[in-house]
Amino acid sequence: MEVQFDFEKPIIELETRLEEMRRLAAQNNVNVDANIESLEKKILELKRNIYNNLNGWQRVQIARHPDRPYTLDYIYAICSEFIELHGDRLSGDDKAIVGGLGKINTETVMLIGHQKGRDIKSRQYRNFGMANPEGYRKALRLMKLAEKFNKPVVTFIDTPGAYPGMHAEEHGQAEAIAKNLMEMAILKVPIICIIIGEGASGGALGIGLGDKIYMLENTWYSVISPESCSSILWRSWEYKEKAAEALKLTAKDNLKLGIIDGILEEPLGGAHKDPPAMYRLVKQTILQEIAELKKKPIEDLVKQRIEKFDKMGVYTTL
Repeated sequence: MEVQFDFEKPIIELETRLEEMRRLAAQNNVNVDANIESLEKKILELKRNIYNNLNGWQRVQIARHPDRPYTLDYIYAICSEFIELHGDRLSGDDKAIVGGLGKINTETVMLIGHQKGRDIKSRQYRNFGMANPEGYRKALRLMKLAEKFNKPVVTFIDTPGAYPGMHAEEHGQAEAIAKNLMEMAILKVPIICIIIGEGASGGALGIGLGDKIYMLENTWYSVISPESCSSILWRSWEYKEKAAEALKLTAKDNLKLGIIDGILEEPLGGAHKDPPAMYRLVKQTILQEIAELKKKPIEDLVKQRIEKFDKMGVYTTL
């Protein structure tokens, strides 16, 4: 059964009416093409009006839709070849982060990203996309491998946050993420980061420092989730919608604040409505950015990357 949100109810009602009209027309052999066309136009207009004016909380809901494409969906769709690489060479292989070498057209790229599951078993296997320290260390190992062979790095971000469990803290969660930030800042290859779903806190930042950062239209990127923010400020999850607006977590907000470099438009209703179209746009964007970034001397690229993040959060009061 398809997941449906409250704000989609008017669309669903009209689509149900359209299907009923078509069914009755077929049963009674009646020509109602004009009525059907009129209703189809009305549905399209309603969709555009609703999906183009979503608030922060509604975009969070779409970002969490269980049918949205995940990292491996993108990788297998845009790559003609892909070899997954495992383990951090220290303690284990975190299934919440996947990565490996892939070929996009003629370009060999190191692809890394958070991976969620589709059902209960796979969600537990992937730890709901929440990585442990070994996941971030695996990601860093693959980035350093890409640097060694002069291959661009592409990361796909989709996590509710780094895993907050005792094991993660005991094994150095904060240190692992901090080291990734330091190493990504000076990595001597182009880095492109794409937020494809949820981008929460240090869990997202651990693979999120790059030359170019893109967000899909219906994704979110913030220091904390709306629910957690609500529970801290109001001691209740009831204010999550208010928190979502205050956090300025949408793609438009992040672009306006200079946190990201661009927004990738999703099919009407979300990436899950037309995954192939989303794959094509992501593939095109990756190839275009790699071509542009390769034109710059690597020393300039690293310098600009450091300056870019160094400026974030700096302001003056007049």
